[in-house]
Amino acid sequence: MSKQEHKAISQLKRDLRDRLISRREFVRSAALLGLTATAAYMWVGRITGEPFAPPAAARVPSGGTLRISMRCPSIASPHTYAWIFDSNIGRGVHEYLTRTGQDNITRPYLAERWEASDDLKTWTFFMRDVKWRSGRAFTAEDAAWNLRRVLDPATGSSVIGLMKGYMLNEVETGEVGEDGSPKMTTELWNTNAIEVIDERTLRINLKEPQVAVPEHLFHYPMAMLDPDEDGVFGVGSNGTGPFELIEFEVNQKAILRAREGWWGEGPFLDELHYIDMGDNPAAEAAALSSGQVDGIYTGGIDQLDLYRDMDDIVVYQAITAATAVARMQVDQPEFSDARVRKAMRLATDQEQVLEIAHHNLGDLGEHHHVSPIHPDYFPLPVFRHDVEAARALLAEAGYPDGLDLEIACKPDPAWELTAIETMVSQWEQAGIRCTINLMPSSQFWDVWDQVPFGFTEWAHRPLGFMVLSLAYRTGVPWNESHYSNEEFDRLLTEAEGTLDVIRRSDILSRLQEIMQEDGPIVQPIWRAVYAAHHKRVKGFQLHPTRYIFPEELGVG
Repeated sequence: MSKQEHKAISQLKRDLRDRLISRREFVRSAALLGLTATAAYMWVGRITGEPFAPPAAARVPSGGTLRISMRCPSIASPHTYAWIFDSNIGRGVHEYLTRTGQDNITRPYLAERWEASDDLKTWTFFMRDVKWRSGRAFTAEDAAWNLRRVLDPATGSSVIGLMKGYMLNEVETGEVGEDGSPKMTTELWNTNAIEVIDERTLRINLKEPQVAVPEHLFHYPMAMLDPDEDGVFGVGSNGTGPFELIEFEVNQKAILRAREGWWGEGPFLDELHYIDMGDNPAAEAAALSSGQVDGIYTGGIDQLDLYRDMDDIVVYQAITAATAVARMQVDQPEFSDARVRKAMRLATDQEQVLEIAHHNLGDLGEHHHVSPIHPDYFPLPVFRHDVEAARALLAEAGYPDGLDLEIACKPDPAWELTAIETMVSQWEQAGIRCTINLMPSSQFWDVWDQVPFGFTEWAHRPLGFMVLSLAYRTGVPWNESHYSNEEFDRLLTEAEGTLDVIRRSDILSRLQEIMQEDGPIVQPIWRAVYAAHHKRVKGFQLHPTRYIFPEELGVG
């Protein structure tokens, strides 16, 4: 990556020597600053005296067709993807500037290396010498076009949530809202914020320091699309990746065929088929058992023991920062008072939800959306279930006789409905009477960000502040709760520019406290996730975000 070692890496080495950071945190942070992962692993061994290396890659046979059961939603707009599985379909065709692997280490990809300035405000990316499938060279201007597009508010990409604090300014549109206040939009903070230096060199100039730029470039809607196709993806679309999409039917199937001339090692498969079996975990299990498919993208909690008992089936598990939250829109009358929102949290028994809904696979949520597995997590005092305190807060907020609510949700995965039913029963003890509006998944995802009260799943992110930026920063596309807190936004921007994980953890402690006292969510659990594949599937590793890297897979 970087040819010159960033000055902050010396401090990381001292922190590792003094055991202030873990070996994995050293590798992750040093790699973000431009040190090759190989060199970072070498330094860990040299400093600690203990060998430390990623697991060796498995030998993968060539040829054959792999069939995986996975949902196949609309894939037409990669820059606005909202699910992981639609991005998995596209991942074989369109690639990313960086890649965060199964070990949470971010490495070069279409950008073969990068350099960060000492103040973390200038990031220079050097493009790999690769070609689009059409034969045209992939250039820095292609990368710049994709960046500008995802940061254009008209596109509606969630990338804005990650990059708003350091790439965008809020400006008035010239229009006023219903309340008479000016309507706002965003634009690049500087006309030179995205700078093409030459055909292979892209520079990103930030208004605020940011440590996680390489990780943000692997956010799944940040795919590099051919500018000539204007952001639209489908059968036959151009790409730099190892596969071509040759067939696609919404809610039915996606078929990718290996192409010649890809720049990397592989692909090993001839074809990869994603087969959509709907919201039917039992049918998936039967299909894997009978050999109709070779693997399942992810499994339901109720089927885990069934897969473990199957002959020749390998179950892959991971503790992750995946979760789901009962989120309240704070501009709705019933949720505008922070005391009501906190009462909802106090009325929730997380231990019971984890046991009943998720069979104790995972960890307790703390209502702030920062996971204990995040390197910048700060352990706060345990948030206790307290029905009387919840009742008291509701009374103070003007609801002495309780509150009537409705929560929108979907039926899959099944644990979500079980979790909601468990919480609804708990909330009733505090005088919160809540009905469940169960929608088909397709209908729910049309309105997930519009309903006043809903239960929304969130995927794993490698850093604690990343999901806070996506979901709770003022005015970003995925801020489904409409939450807006000036102090929260300020601290979030400060955390994003803080490399020192100990200092950043201190900032996160204040963000976590704001979420517990003022925030818009009830977060009962952190999830353990799993996938199941026949032992003939080779090269598979379970990514904590459930990304599939098809060029690594084979069958034999």
